Amino acid sequence: MFHLRIIDNWFLNGKLMILSGIMPIKECDVPTSHKLEASAALGRIAIFVYDDVEPIDIGGTYGVFSMAKRVVPELTFFTVAEADRVIELSSGLRMLPDYSFANCPDADALIICGGPGWIEQRENPAVIAFIKSRAPATIVASVCTGGLILAATGLLDGLPATTRRRGIGDEESPLDILGHAHRKTNPIEALLVDCGGIVTGGGVSLAIDTSLHLIGKLFGAAAAQSTAKTIEYDAAWTANKQRLPVIDTQLAN
Repeated sequence: MFHLRIIDNWFLNGKLMILSGIMPIKECDVPTSHKLEASAALGRIAIFVYDDVEPIDIGGTYGVFSMAKRVVPELTFFTVAEADRVIELSSGLRMLPDYSFANCPDADALIICGGPGWIEQRENPAVIAFIKSRAPATIVASVCTGGLILAATGLLDGLPATTRRRGIGDEESPLDILGHAHRKTNPIEALLVDCGGIVTGGGVSLAIDTSLHLIGKLFGAAAAQSTAKTIEYDAAWTANKQRLPVIDTQLAN
């Protein structure tokens, strides 16, 4: 477990070196199996939803992409759930997903949302199989506690990853759970961690930052920055990147 501010990230012989000052604290392999096989060409993003998703994760993903479409008209996005039925989000908000696992179209990225329902979803064989079937041809990303569902697939094994850093009250933080429940994963306090075909993002409102990052991966940095300005989040995005590190293992290539 890391409890430090990452000052710099160095890469040596394909390994991500997490440094504090000049002393290496941790190194972690970036498996070649997690490198994206196909270039992002569809301009299409899928958002995985399930019962007890936190509504803020819908706003931080779907809501951001809705505004981004004004900047990038070719962007398309949709929701997908295990079955073709109404999903009840945390606190009772209901939504009807666009697709089920059975008819979900191809996409450049699949985002796994977070929320109290993650506990059940990480034990769901259909969910695990669906997520694994999308990699490595699709960028698989998580926001908030969606990272714990992603970890259950094994796709985070050997990788640095992040999730929500803080628990509520006396509850254990999701980042701590990630560390002891998935010991092959290297949990890091970060705004987001980008391992090429796998991206994990921070918690709650930081879903916005992960969504902007994915826009940048698919459509370029200018599109991401324009979207941030459109949603009046440019100052917050800059501030977040100053207080929390963005880990991008692709810088080794």
